Amino acid sequence: MPDPAPVVQSRPAGWINHRERGSIRLLRLMVLLSLRLGRRLSRCALYGITLYFFLFAPDTRRHSLRYLRLALGRRPSASDRLRHLLYFATCTHDRVYLIDAQYECFQITIEGEPLVRAQLDAGNGAFLMGAHMGSFELMRSVGRRQPALRVSMAMYEDNARKIKAVLSAVNPADAPDIIALGRVDAMLQIAERLDRGAFVGMLGDRTLGDEPVHAVRLLGETAYLPIGPLRAAAILRRSVIFMLGLYRGGNRYHVVFAPLADFSATPAGARNAAVSAAVERYAALLDRYCRSDPYNWFNFFDFWRAPNNEPAS
Repeated sequence: MPDPAPVVQSRPAGWINHRERGSIRLLRLMVLLSLRLGRRLSRCALYGITLYFFLFAPDTRRHSLRYLRLALGRRPSASDRLRHLLYFATCTHDRVYLIDAQYECFQITIEGEPLVRAQLDAGNGAFLMGAHMGSFELMRSVGRRQPALRVSMAMYEDNARKIKAVLSAVNPADAPDIIALGRVDAMLQIAERLDRGAFVGMLGDRTLGDEPVHAVRLLGETAYLPIGPLRAAAILRRSVIFMLGLYRGGNRYHVVFAPLADFSATPAGARNAAVSAAVERYAALLDRYCRSDPYNWFNFFDFWRAPNNEPAS
């Protein structure tokens, strides 16, 4: 049976239109407040920020409402919708302390850590496939427990430049290692990090809109996920570990690692089918955690829209 052909989107993805403006602005504000006031006092500002987005960001409010209906299986209350926005503001706020290595501020539990330990013991680099859920910066807390762990983050170039500038301002001595996707040498940089035994983190739940995607079922509807991140792992013959850092209220976070794919022995002729299967497993894991931790999803745009002007199912 021939490999399934991917769907190709021909129009820009919705999130590109605002280029993470809300997230970057929030982060700049939180850097100033958080480092001066500390987590407890500066958290007071989060309620004002949450209320502002609830009242004056109709697109964010609309997309949050649609997502919560799917994740909760019911019409979300105003309390649900405010909580969703508050979780987003909290995770953005807490990035400052995680980057600044103030781990004592948090209670962090970890599930699936032996997966990471096994890769480190074997000396093999691997991909960490996350999503715009919770906080990826929790990887830094795992690095404290696993001193050999080194993580580089691959992200779209425009966001990479902005985020690196802001995060470096928090902790200049520990600036994040970010690989800008879209450059001609991006794959070479990724391969070089992996060959050194580092992990490369990528977020697999957004597309630029002009790349191959795979149709999956997510929360009961059809969604279109990019195949590029997992195809890169297949080409480089690497293992992929699913990773989320879920916020669970107060100062509590839960890190999840789960096996996603192992392309180390995948022959070239079976690559497309293996990548498609991995995208579907990724979607199944997202579905699971969107249902168990629904307020951690931070894709505030028309995530379920179909490519090529076709209506979503």
